Amino acid sequence: MNGDDFADSVRDAKSTELDRLGSQQLLVALTDADLEPEVVLTAVAGSERTAAETFAEWAESSERGLFNQLETQERDHYERVVAELDEFEPAGVDSMHERLRELEDDVSRAGGLVGRSLVGDRTLLQVVNFFVNRADERRANLFRDLREDTQQNVGDGVSLLSACCEDDSEWDEARKIAEEIVQIAYDNYADTLTDMGLDPKPIC
Repeated sequence: MNGDDFADSVRDAKSTELDRLGSQQLLVALTDADLEPEVVLTAVAGSERTAAETFAEWAESSERGLFNQLETQERDHYERVVAELDEFEPAGVDSMHERLRELEDDVSRAGGLVGRSLVGDRTLLQVVNFFVNRADERRANLFRDLREDTQQNVGDGVSLLSACCEDDSEWDEARKIAEEIVQIAYDNYADTLTDMGLDPKPIC
């Protein structure tokens, strides 16, 4: 395996999970079916804040400048989203980021970054669609910007893997981590919907 096909291999392996995470039901799960702008904004602000804290932890124990850049990016995302709210109360760390914070080497973290970014891309697409449907083009454009950054993070993770993977076993380990991160996000989504009496399987 190499950088040219890494992200596609993860997308292919987790196509069903990613498709379902990209469904309209995602925001239902994230907001406990309270689909009001403030609730959606609060969910996204919490996600961006948590990501910034995760990347800050990575930056403290790695010499890779990418992790510092990611922390700065996610803090900027958080500040832009939280500025749309009158008040914000952070929630706890989600299971995906709990796992990301357990990763200790650059190969695993790069794989985790790819997985997290693939999930974030699907999430932000639904947020864009939410504000488009409410004819709030300004906020839709805000989340288009955040989504563009997140899509670029997939490439950032692959580039880091190209720089630090020394053999196929390391590529394979990174792929397993990326797929695991997607699976954790999907399992949380599916469990939340199931607890609400909803079927997580429909993708549209």
